Amino acid sequence: MAQFSQKRGKRHDDDVWGSAVDFLLANARLVLGVSGAAMLGIATLAVKRLIDRATSPQDEDDIKGDATCREDSWKELSLLKATPCQQPRSSPAALSHPVLLSAPSLVAPEGPADADPQPAPQLSSPAPLCLTFQERLLAYERDRVSIPVSHVALAKQLAGDIALELQAYLQSKFPELPFGALVPGGPLYDGLQAGAADHVRLLVPLVLEPGLWSLVPGVDTVARDPRCWAVRRTQLEFCPRGSSPWDRFLVGGYLSSRVLLELLRKALAASVNWPAIGSLLGCLIQPNMASEELLLEVQNERLEFTVAVLLVVTGADTEDRLLLAWPLEGVAGNFWLQDLYLAEAARLRALDDHDLGTRRRLLLLLCSVCQGHPALRQLSRSHLTQVVLRLGEEDVNWAEEALGTRFLQAVELLIGSLEQASLPCHFNPAVNLFDSLHPQEIDDMGYALYFGLQTPEGLL
Repeated sequence: MAQFSQKRGKRHDDDVWGSAVDFLLANARLVLGVSGAAMLGIATLAVKRLIDRATSPQDEDDIKGDATCREDSWKELSLLKATPCQQPRSSPAALSHPVLLSAPSLVAPEGPADADPQPAPQLSSPAPLCLTFQERLLAYERDRVSIPVSHVALAKQLAGDIALELQAYLQSKFPELPFGALVPGGPLYDGLQAGAADHVRLLVPLVLEPGLWSLVPGVDTVARDPRCWAVRRTQLEFCPRGSSPWDRFLVGGYLSSRVLLELLRKALAASVNWPAIGSLLGCLIQPNMASEELLLEVQNERLEFTVAVLLVVTGADTEDRLLLAWPLEGVAGNFWLQDLYLAEAARLRALDDHDLGTRRRLLLLLCSVCQGHPALRQLSRSHLTQVVLRLGEEDVNWAEEALGTRFLQAVELLIGSLEQASLPCHFNPAVNLFDSLHPQEIDDMGYALYFGLQTPEGLL
């Protein structure tokens, strides 16, 4: 009976608080406007939640409700659609003149006519003007995103030398396997590198015999995964197993990406003499064994970067598809992941060249901001590329002076996608790129982006 009375009292208090919050927000919207009402609503809800936690004992229903309370709160707050408060801008003519501080009138004391004149007092320097978000964003791009040209050239040179050394090793270690020419590439080569966040991609092509292999979409396999493809061995009645050097990597009649990854991982970790290669190239090269990907950490006295070694399928009627050996989970572990990086980079370049836009600059800014924010690091380049592509197709102003506006629109689009837990791939809408994220990660990112939308400078 006491517990029931306690719950009834708590519900009565909640009703009183709810009525008070509704009354306060309804009147605040009239007095303060939408932006002020939104910020007041955030503060009121936060104070109410602190008081509830401090004064009310949690029963079993409260403990279960806490798991969803945080998830729902930022989604409810986003309905307010508050916009960041813009400070009034002075006219261009006023901004072109320095702001002088008013000084008290100085009267020269009476004295002899030939007396030395008193030196005029020195006025203090004018106070700096407040920077707009656009100006802060451009300063952030200059200081945190741009990479020196000398560093880019050095990284490309080292990546090319590593590719030559690794290709010579593969030819001597596996002479029976027809590997193609190793090609370095990636964001660094396409002008899409934001700091050291992205890896240099070193593609290791597998040259498959024409007519002996065919591709099967992942949705037509037991995996039902639209992201991947299966490489099936064919013509077994005319060319039985053993006719192709790649037949030793078959699993269930399909070329296994997992078996090939393990083969190359062991070779990179145990067989390649990286200390000797690094000494020859003037750098330190170490394989990263903690990652499921094949990564090489490269350290030079001037820079550090990572090389991702990617096995790719080519020459098997791929129709210009790029299929990567990727550490997939579950029944799709032996399949190949379709890589859309080249198509995405080409589309962004074509859109920017059409109207001299800043879509690629926006992508660099978003990548740098998310990599530097603890709650947003789960947003990868692939996620952010889809956001920029979706915005980039709109017929709006993409000139440099609109970069700040486009940045805020990208944040709003991300918030909306997180609310729905859905981010379709631009070139394959059947793929939801948020499927790999946990609900708690989505919740944390939603909070960070929503409050970042209120004060965008805090994201930089």
